[in-house]
Amino acid sequence: MLSEWESSMSESGAELRAELRADQGAESGAMRYDTAPDRRRSILERVEGTGFVSVTELTRRLGVSDMTVRRDLRKLAEQGKVRIVHGGVSALRQSLHSPAFTGRAEENSDAKQAIGTLAVATLPATATVAIDAGTTTYAAMQALPETFRGTVVTHSVPVMQLALARGLSRLVGLGGELLPDSQAFVGPRTVESTRGLRVDTLLLGAAAADEHGIYVSTDNERPTKLALMAIAQRTILLVDSSKFTTTAPVLLCDWSAISGVVSDAPPPAHLAHTLHDLPEGVLVAG
Repeated sequence: MLSEWESSMSESGAELRAELRADQGAESGAMRYDTAPDRRRSILERVEGTGFVSVTELTRRLGVSDMTVRRDLRKLAEQGKVRIVHGGVSALRQSLHSPAFTGRAEENSDAKQAIGTLAVATLPATATVAIDAGTTTYAAMQALPETFRGTVVTHSVPVMQLALARGLSRLVGLGGELLPDSQAFVGPRTVESTRGLRVDTLLLGAAAADEHGIYVSTDNERPTKLALMAIAQRTILLVDSSKFTTTAPVLLCDWSAISGVVSDAPPPAHLAHTLHDLPEGVLVAG
């Protein structure tokens, strides 16, 4: 008969073999993480951003089996970083993000993650980057690699929170009056705090885009975005493809102020003609 130790080892080996087979059969379109630390960092960023994430979503997002996800969650829980709950995992403290921000972050979330990943892929490790408020630009902050040793300038509270959680070496926070829905500082004090700053790249968000330019939802946002654009050597617009077919009331700027666009799908034909002349063109994620 097998000893208790031998039986335990046999069961563990069988579980690992089953896990490996499941991982090999995971959805091919998912983003793959080759090491456990990479997966666990992604899990932490996701749960810190939303407060809760399900095993089903993590399995799909990470491209591994649910056994692998559950093993990662157990490890994170043992380290005191998350709390395992029915169906998934939750943050140890309640998410500080507003319900409106969290809800928008869930819309087209896969597209936003792909856009964010592509947008930061070519940033130098020591770049000075301004990150606008918004859920697509927040995805870019989530995608910054561990090797990034530059500076982030932002008026977005969620971006500040994530930068602090990750131990980013240099963060410049722009204060002012808090706009609750977008969780961003805006107003004259925020604009004033940009004076004397210079950034290599601005990752800009928007509510809509058409052949005439880029739009935002409220007048409150416009002065801060324009101030960030004024201090940037290049401005890259990050928008998921739904923004090409929606409308917003406030014109931020025309296309002459934009260096390039990153989206999850090519723009419609009538807009593609306009964007053809952008200095850095349009990059499509996926």
